[in-house]
Amino acid sequence: MHRIVVPDDFPKALSGTRAEEKLKEIGEVRIYMEKAKTQEELIERINEFDVVINIRAYTGLTRQVLGSCPKLRHLSIWGAGTDNVDLEAARDLGITVTNTPGSNAVAVAEHTIAILLALARQIPYLDREVRSGKWPRGEMVQLSGKVMGVIGLGAIGKNVVKIAKGLGMEVLAWTFHPSPQRAEESGIRFVSMEDLLRSSDVVSLHLRLSDQTRGFFKKGDFDLMKPTAFIVNTARAGLIELGELYNALRSKRIAGAAMDVFDREPLSHGDPITTLPNVVVTPHNSGMTPEAVMNGLMMAVDNVEAFLVNGKIDPSCLVVRGSR
Repeated sequence: MHRIVVPDDFPKALSGTRAEEKLKEIGEVRIYMEKAKTQEELIERINEFDVVINIRAYTGLTRQVLGSCPKLRHLSIWGAGTDNVDLEAARDLGITVTNTPGSNAVAVAEHTIAILLALARQIPYLDREVRSGKWPRGEMVQLSGKVMGVIGLGAIGKNVVKIAKGLGMEVLAWTFHPSPQRAEESGIRFVSMEDLLRSSDVVSLHLRLSDQTRGFFKKGDFDLMKPTAFIVNTARAGLIELGELYNALRSKRIAGAAMDVFDREPLSHGDPITTLPNVVVTPHNSGMTPEAVMNGLMMAVDNVEAFLVNGKIDPSCLVVRGSR
């Protein structure tokens, strides 16, 4: 009997769904509905299991954690991000790691454009003012005819391009792996990072967080942007040096920011970024539509089934191939 554990279904996502039902057809399943308080508690939860399904990015699967779980053979991550996992340790220990790339791409792309529109049209501010009995009038930003710079052209970035073009925006892009074929497929033009920052009215980040991309966006990058430009981050907080972002917003070096990800979550009450009037924030929920959640959960379970039963994992979902 295969033994499968979900150590971090908090807030609840998998429990009570058809993904859980399918998982129980594969093996014995244990689901924890509370966050582990310590690393030791996390190890205790998973060290007797063959497979771990990782739901939440707050769960740090470090070398010490993975090394303390000699029975663990497969780590199935719900979502595309792997920055909470020591992938080198997993490789050394022979643990197979899979994720669910693209499962929430449409949802995150829609949210990216939604919070951009909320920022450009001052929706949160106007809503508060009207509810309080006021009737403010003022200029807003029209996106049609503006230039969007997309940094990272994976599944989410491609969907953002599609929606932005539908709004009548011109789209420029930068990626680690540009090619004429990728440019033609998305109907965009690849440019240098400097040209993208200087030309764009909106800069939208869609990179994965890794050692290569941590702190990717620095003070010098804000200095290149137009003072009327917006920045949108629905990827990972660690891509931007948040202190520099705060300074750029406070000094109006750039016009505004729309953000769904933060270095500490949940944000504490009165966090400095929330005191700025030119910021729109949401609680890291860009991919939390029912369709995207279920799609991703089923992909995570399918990866478990492929590993334990079929032995044929979809190559697009394979992050590390282990040998345990």
